[in-house]
Amino acid sequence: MARAATATIHLDAIRHNYRLAKSMAPEQQAMAIIKANAYGHGAIEVAKALEDEAAAFGVACIEEAVELREAGIAKPILLLEGFFTPDELAYISEQNLWCAVHSPAQIEQIAAADVANPIHFWLKMDSGMHRLGVLPSEYRQAYDRLVALPQAASVTLMTHFSSADEPELPVTAEQVATFDAATQGIEAPVSMANSAGTMAHATARRSWQRPGIMLYGASPFAAPQEIADQLKPAMSLTSEVIAIRDLEPGESVGYSCTFTCEEPMRIGTVAMGYADGYPRYAGTGTPVMVNGQKSRIIGRVSMDMLAVDLTGLEGIECGAHVELWGEQISANEIADRCGTIPYTLFTGITRRVHKVYK
Repeated sequence: MARAATATIHLDAIRHNYRLAKSMAPEQQAMAIIKANAYGHGAIEVAKALEDEAAAFGVACIEEAVELREAGIAKPILLLEGFFTPDELAYISEQNLWCAVHSPAQIEQIAAADVANPIHFWLKMDSGMHRLGVLPSEYRQAYDRLVALPQAASVTLMTHFSSADEPELPVTAEQVATFDAATQGIEAPVSMANSAGTMAHATARRSWQRPGIMLYGASPFAAPQEIADQLKPAMSLTSEVIAIRDLEPGESVGYSCTFTCEEPMRIGTVAMGYADGYPRYAGTGTPVMVNGQKSRIIGRVSMDMLAVDLTGLEGIECGAHVELWGEQISANEIADRCGTIPYTLFTGITRRVHKVYK
């Protein structure tokens, strides 16, 4: 017996979503991005589910790659943030990790490194996001220096989009143009497209796509989008009703009495709170499903519990199934109600929520 708060991970949905990403550029490669514990879905389990299909995996840092290697994942793994100290290069070389490089200073550290095997590097350009990357004006020189090093097995050209999830803006086209101008004449593989780039920007679909959030069935877009509408949700966050009470007009619910009944109401207490990763700022009216019937949160989400409106629902008893997001209510809808994005919902799920893989 255990508390009912559960995140059910649908691995078939993740495989479907990967295949959808791959279908956008079938002659090219798609790297499955599983950083941040596969966006909260479980990096090892997701990697095992995709290992027969994904050409490579992408993680943020060496710690995430070590976890995968120790679990027996043999496919290439790209360190998207690159190395943080030069002593990491030895492990990167030994374990067949691929490594992003984002500055001329890092290239000089590579040149001074003693590695057992040449490393596949991905040279990142700052084409407009202004976070990491070599300046466009310095990119050709950096490429020529890196590709000539004996420590380099290959160099892939890469950049990252700031606004691909806003396809109505000209920013992504401008970044593509900046990148193409700076790399003109270089014969090397290219990677630009994240999930939004893969789905909405055909000119960004180059040698390697890097689908991330779309693997998990959430859309990066604020509005409906043709490809995003074909995604299948990969996580269902559920729990149960653990108490039911009837309230009279004037009685309040939860901390600070933020909700007061205006009529007789039946409310249910659900074993789910912000210590599980459900957002505290989900206010009154945020949708939930109770035994397949649509309801709403009332009052404030507390650390371990929240309240839902059971008024008018049929057949609800303690133990009733509650879906917070998943197949009936999308994570995008909850994120929008909370003024956030589904990335933060998924990565915020805490360890006391049981994970079940199907």
